[in-house]
Amino acid sequence: MKVKALSRSTTESTRETKSDIQLLPRNIDPELHPLERAREYKRALNSAKLERMFAKPFLASLSGHIDGIYAMAKNPWDLDSIISGSGDGELRMWSLADQKTVWRAPEAHRGVVKGVCNIPGGASDRFLSVGTDKMVKVWSRSESAVAADGLTPETVATYSGKHAFSGIDHHRDRSLFATSSSLVEVWDVERSEPISNLTWGADTINTVRMNQTEVNVLASCGTDRSIILYDLRTNSPLAKL
Repeated sequence: MKVKALSRSTTESTRETKSDIQLLPRNIDPELHPLERAREYKRALNSAKLERMFAKPFLASLSGHIDGIYAMAKNPWDLDSIISGSGDGELRMWSLADQKTVWRAPEAHRGVVKGVCNIPGGASDRFLSVGTDKMVKVWSRSESAVAADGLTPETVATYSGKHAFSGIDHHRDRSLFATSSSLVEVWDVERSEPISNLTWGADTINTVRMNQTEVNVLASCGTDRSIILYDLRTNSPLAKL
């Protein structure tokens, strides 16, 4: 029986000093690399895509999060600021004009931040956040930025839920907000428990949004690919699409 084996001299692949270039065996026979042109084409295509991605109208990238961003919210009453939440539980407020972080909470949630929203009102400086730690937290942007030792600013209020939250939105002119989890819960800021629970078929609600025109109507979308409309006046669902 014949056994075929590769044999190389150690003197050809061993460096004499650490500064020497590492020698690697390479066979440039084109018949042994049938996908070489395809790989080079793919690399050139990715390079062209990156150049287009960072070309105009691209302006800037806001870097600072060390994990993926799972929630963002803009402020209609302050067009210069946006809020973002990441997978490591960090919240950041950004200045679009200065392109930097102006407020941050490193350990806002013990888990992924799944939703953020501003509390309406031109004079309001507060916003809400929810996460997979089953907590709803109210923050104030007037609080000073995080200290140098990495402490998280104090919350204005905290609400505890029974399920991991996946989204949140605030009513346009009333002190109500809605959260989504395995069901839709409507909360009053003056009470520690939800004032109503709404559900219709879906095992998990991915997100919830308040209507800014018909202020008594809110909508949710679930894992069953459905969009459900609810009426706050009757605390019941209206339609399912």
